[in-house]
Amino acid sequence: MNVSDAEAGTVMDLGDRLEARLERIIDHDRREVWRMLTDPAALVNWLAPAEIDARKGGRIHIDFPESGAIIDSRIVEFDPPGLLAYSWSSGGEPERPLRWQLESLGTETRLALTLRLPPDEDIAKAAAGWDAHLEMLLAALEGVPIHFPVDHFLEARRFYGEQLQR
Repeated sequence: MNVSDAEAGTVMDLGDRLEARLERIIDHDRREVWRMLTDPAALVNWLAPAEIDARKGGRIHIDFPESGAIIDSRIVEFDPPGLLAYSWSSGGEPERPLRWQLESLGTETRLALTLRLPPDEDIAKAAAGWDAHLEMLLAALEGVPIHFPVDHFLEARRFYGEQLQR
């Protein structure tokens, strides 16, 4: 596994917040990628068990049983099959806006994921986690779900950490 500049995203310190942006060109139709982001039966194959009330204002609940992390948030933007946004947080935690954008490119889809964190959080770790989950998403789209790719995560975390030091 090698995280290259071409397949990895960017992380930036914007002063009042940190931002990660990851993009992938996916050899699947936008509606199929959208289904992977919004259908609980699909989410479990690349992210975690989830409950989603797929509408603006609807609840999104994602439970990571292995780590104990729980995301319990409201959908703030919902425009199928191109835009989904909610906070990657629960309860009294700080807002961590997460935004998925899908764009059709003929038979392919451009997926853009943007995550914003408070300035005291580890954006390299968060970006690396999402980078690894995007690898899981790509595998699930091909019908071969994989476990969390720890080696990919570790290399990506180093890559994103180095971006912040430039």
